[in-house]
Parts: sequence; structure tokens; C-alpha cells
Amino acid sequence: MEKKIYISCDMEGCAGVTSWEQTHYGHKGYDLALKEMTRETVAAVKTCQQAGYQVTVKDGHEDGINLDPALLPAGTELIQGWDSSPEEMMAGISSDYAGAIHIGSHSPAGSSETPLDHTVEHGWYSWVKLNGELASEFTFNSLCAAQYGVPSLFLAGDAGICRRAEDFCPGIVTCATKKGVGSATVNKSPQEVAAGIATGIKEALAGPGGLPLLADEYLLEFCFSSAGRARAASFYPGAERAGERIVSYRAKSIMELLTAKMFMTEI
Repeated sequence: MEKKIYISCDMEGCAGVTSWEQTHYGHKGYDLALKEMTRETVAAVKTCQQAGYQVTVKDGHEDGINLDPALLPAGTELIQGWDSSPEEMMAGISSDYAGAIHIGSHSPAGSSETPLDHTVEHGWYSWVKLNGELASEFTFNSLCAAQYGVPSLFLAGDAGICRRAEDFCPGIVTCATKKGVGSATVNKSPQEVAAGIATGIKEALAGPGGLPLLADEYLLEFCFSSAGRARAASFYPGAERAGERIVSYRAKSIMELLTAKMFMTEI
């Protein structure tokens, strides 16, 4: 059986990406941000391939159609777009994979560790919490992998999400690309980040990786920025209003959790 690694990529946690404008196709700075997202992804893919792994890459930014397949190393399997399932940024993950890698990760909505803090959709929520703690996209992505027994081996992103990932998935190896200071970011050079990704993944492949602590029940809470979105989410079967714009849901499994998130957020 071939050895396989799953890589989920985003843009907001990449080095040099500081403003929302940079993250939107056709806007100022997008081309440079995509170039860096590609550079960091390629560094991850090459390192895994050199270690003998087949690699699947999921483009997880906005419409999921950002990475140019021609710029990825030969042999890379690229998933573009959205497969309309609760797995979202981890579409296609299965027990066939030896581990998951997260590139371009960012701190969650409600945090102060990046000017690009958000979870799933910028501007939709003041925060998202899971079992009382701020939840990032990595929170849900690592749980998605964990339900198949797949550990999260490595994460690259802002310093805040690196710290949070290490707390949530003990054993994961991280590489900070930058740190946020108010509306600014202090960035490492692209060359240093690419080298850090390669070094970190080599270390991670030699270790057990990190699995989040699984729970018997997951309390999912959304603090919506819009009263309309809060009202819509409250109609999901089992959802409860916990405040004027806060809606909660209790899930007994990871897939139930991810399914509720998908429909309650209309994603």
C-alpha cells in the first residue's frame, strides 16, 4: 500500500499576507499572496515526496480554485473547488493517509493574533467556539482527520495558530510564518519560511504527529454578526438560541459536528 499525505492549504496564514484585499482574486496584492501560498505548498509537497509519500493537496482558500496545477511538483494530486460535503477543507481525507499537513493556517475569529482572524467566513461571526474555546478552521480540520485516525503532523501559519495547534494537538510540529500586531504583521522572509516548512515536515514525518483529544460531546457555539444569520441557524434541528446572536448545538460525533457547522453556516 502506498504511503500518502494529505495537505490542506489556505492563504491568510502565509508569509506576507496582511490585508483582506490581498486574499481576494483580482484585488491589490492577490498575485503576490498566491505566489507565496504556492511557494509554501510546493515546499511541503517536495519534502513529502522526497520522503517517499504520494501527496494530495486540497486548495482550501475561497472558491478553492487558486493554485496553478502546473506549478505543483509532478505527481501531486490536486483537489480544487468544494465537494459539497461537511469535510470542506479536508475533502477526500480517509484512513488511507498517514498524516495531514496544514499550510497557510490562521488564528480564529475573535482572536487578536492576526489582522486576518476568522473562522470559515470573514465577517459572518464575532467568534466560533467549541467546548468553550475559540475554534479555528484548524480545530475542525484536525478533528475531521482524527475521525479517520489520521494525525495532524505539521502546521505552518501565524504565530497564534501555531500556539493554539500545539495546545489542541500535542505532538504536532509547527512553523510560524509571521506574527500579528494590531492591523500589521511581522513576517519572516519567504525563503526562511520555505526552509522552515521543509525542516519541520522532515521532523514531523519521523514522529507520531498530533491527535486532538476526542470528546463524548461537542458544544458548538456561533456568535453571529448578523441577527438574520443567527435566526436562520437557530432553525437547524437541535440548535438552540443562547443569546441575541448566539446559537449553539450539541453533537455526539465529529461528523455530526461538521454537518451541523455546514448547514448552520450555509457553507
